[in-house]
Amino acid sequence: VQLQASGGGLVQAGGSLRLSCAASGRTFSHYIMGWFRQAPGKEREFVAAISGNGGATYYADSVKGRFTISRDNAKNMVYLQMNSLKPEDTAVYYCAFLKDWTTPQDDYWGQGTLVTVSS
Repeated sequence: VQLQASGGGLVQAGGSLRLSCAASGRTFSHYIMGWFRQAPGKEREFVAAISGNGGATYYADSVKGRFTISRDNAKNMVYLQMNSLKPEDTAVYYCAFLKDWTTPQDDYWGQGTLVTVSS
């Protein structure tokens, strides 16, 4: 299994970023995919998830209405569009294969991408 997130960077509060994740090692379309984040000094937390066919999504309350998860099964890619960013969104963001809406399939996290939101 390989998971490689990209697209992070430094953005001002109120700005937008689009994260991408390239996944391999499993039959991509068979899995719910999700995004998690870990802020400095805090535990990793769930952000968003999308069903295998992309028809259903689920979000943490803290990002609902601001973030949008999507996927391209032909490319084995999952995306996270982040709008109206806040300083509290600052974290390293990871993608993951999920076994339900919020639980990772395993403990492998791959390469994350750092998002820094300045006030």
